[in-house]
Amino acid sequence: MLAVLLAAGCGRGADGATRPTTSAPADPAVVQTAAGPVRGVVAPDHRIFAGIPYAASPIGPLRWQPPAPAPAWQGVRDATHPGPRCVQDPGADMELGRRTSEDCLTLNVWTPRTNDDHRPVMVWIHGGGFANGDGGLYLANRLASRGNIIVVTLNYRLGALGFLAHPALGPQGAVGNYGLADQQAALRWVRDNIAKFGGDPHKVTVAGESAGGTSVCDQLAAPDSAGLFRAAIIQSGPCQAQVALPVAEKVSLDYAAELGCGQPESAAECLRGLPADKLRVPVWYYNIGRDALSGPVTGTTVLPLDPVTAFAEGRAARVPVLIGSNHDEFTLFVALQYMRGKGYTADQYPELLADTFGPNAGAVEAHYPLDRYASVPLAYSAAVTDGDFACIADRMADTLARTEPVYAYEFNDRNVPAPDAMRQLPFPVGASHSLELRYLFDIGNAPPLNPVQRALADQMIDYWTRFVASGSPQAPGQPDWPAFGADEKRLSLQPDGSRVITDFDETHQCAFWASLKG
Repeated sequence: MLAVLLAAGCGRGADGATRPTTSAPADPAVVQTAAGPVRGVVAPDHRIFAGIPYAASPIGPLRWQPPAPAPAWQGVRDATHPGPRCVQDPGADMELGRRTSEDCLTLNVWTPRTNDDHRPVMVWIHGGGFANGDGGLYLANRLASRGNIIVVTLNYRLGALGFLAHPALGPQGAVGNYGLADQQAALRWVRDNIAKFGGDPHKVTVAGESAGGTSVCDQLAAPDSAGLFRAAIIQSGPCQAQVALPVAEKVSLDYAAELGCGQPESAAECLRGLPADKLRVPVWYYNIGRDALSGPVTGTTVLPLDPVTAFAEGRAARVPVLIGSNHDEFTLFVALQYMRGKGYTADQYPELLADTFGPNAGAVEAHYPLDRYASVPLAYSAAVTDGDFACIADRMADTLARTEPVYAYEFNDRNVPAPDAMRQLPFPVGASHSLELRYLFDIGNAPPLNPVQRALADQMIDYWTRFVASGSPQAPGQPDWPAFGADEKRLSLQPDGSRVITDFDETHQCAFWASLKG
């Protein structure tokens, strides 16, 4: 009988009667992870557990090594504040190096307020050209609470610390892509720990924007990511922006030599002995317009094939994909040049195109003549938007849809609130790069959305979270979002009413861009 009573969770009172035992309710602010317990913050509509290490600190001998497991800790770890940002490009860091550290491999977990189990999970990879950004910027309380999902945001090594491909740092083909390996380590942490937060490790969607979108493409093509997620979201990802290993090695050798580590036999020791401040300037591999990117290296053990090729050859993870771009992607980058005092004139237009498109510049200028546009910035932005963003997304949607469901979109709110400094420019930025993020996340001191835009934000959250939950964005009460197929139907996300469009490839002149690729 005692065994039965214990199994039933019962005990005896002073009068000898059996009663259910009472125990203190579990503290919703404390969660046990594999490395130890963490204490987060419980808000009225969500919980947040911030700054949780998912890998060991990549310093000293672990610099430019694959991420190692996070060591266990004693006691309850404070998880009320995000961890430090990874070392950033000083030329684009709005915080001027503050809150940065080489010890930065942490993540943040956002959950709804209640403790239900088996919720679907979205793992968010931030953008920033593989040289800037951090997961703590993306406040995911509305995604978690309205969509009833769990959202994980993360930091990963950036710039030279994340992507240097110096041949002395490891075996042939095993250098570079430390930042991509970090993302995989975070996905493994989610697999092993997310159930403790109420998440379902079998219902993970990997998502990201810009460099984060490119990262999602890379993870779709990366062998070591197999089985770590069941769906993917690619937002404004220039997924062609990789560099081949031989080129990356040459650039990395030159980078090391400039730091005084040019002797092959001592380069690894020399580089690992440098203070992190000496490595803040990224290693630059790829250009989009006049903006440089650090980032992924192909022909390596982590990323054998570039993702665009892997998709075309059917050699990528076969999972549902939600993919899209913004109508005016590149105006943001031109706006940043203007804000730095670098305006563009008509006389400079051929030079801009030559810098960006090389031997194809003449054909691009003929296809995007200045007299068709209100200004040089808008002509140049249209060409780069189409060539490096819109038509890349179109090409990937075509190839991915051959094997798995694909849902394509274009974000097209031309009046999205832009930062104050961009409102003074001599051209409109429109629905530019990254501005759709305001509709999914609460981000810092960004200008508020008006009521109609707020309704679009709710609609987008419903679509995104339904995709995370089911692999399809169809959401109750929202317009139908058909799968992408031969009819190339996309959903145009607009505050005056989202609608299905079929002329995306014509609007962005994708046949022209396909002709340049031969």
